[in-house]
Amino acid sequence: MTDTTHATPYEPVPVKTGMDIGDIFKILPHRFPFLLIDRVVELERMKSIVALKNVTITEPFFQGHFPEKPIMPGVLIVEAIAQAGGLLLLTEIPNRDEMLMVFTGIEKARFRRPVVPGDQLRIEVVVKAWRITAARLEGKAYVDGKMAAEATVTCRLVPRNMSAADATVEEA
Repeated sequence: MTDTTHATPYEPVPVKTGMDIGDIFKILPHRFPFLLIDRVVELERMKSIVALKNVTITEPFFQGHFPEKPIMPGVLIVEAIAQAGGLLLLTEIPNRDEMLMVFTGIEKARFRRPVVPGDQLRIEVVVKAWRITAARLEGKAYVDGKMAAEATVTCRLVPRNMSAADATVEEA
């Protein structure tokens, strides 16, 4: 008996490794002024994502944080990490229009350098653990190759029609 290869009548559909803003709108429910991802430059299904956020002086939060010395709030950098992770995970959910990915925890958040207007955040997120309804993600945000912030976030998939009281996470 000899080994033979069987030709398939079709080529597999390639996995898209980048996304523009139109693609992001189709997956994430966030919109201006709270959408903090502008583009995806790398995506490895169920493993990692690299996204970009262009930080401009027109961001609404700079009006109060701080008018004389504009600095992107660290909590929004962590939110950008979570949005990138949510974007990665929601690409795998067939009924994502009926679901939301919500924060359940933030750990090990560290802020290394300020992010200011004109910077471009490169957000790198790696999946550490993933079940169909929950995930743990490790994210790092860089500006010009230097780490600006890092955090481990956990999130949970919930139905969009769930009430706020039902969405709370019980302590173990």
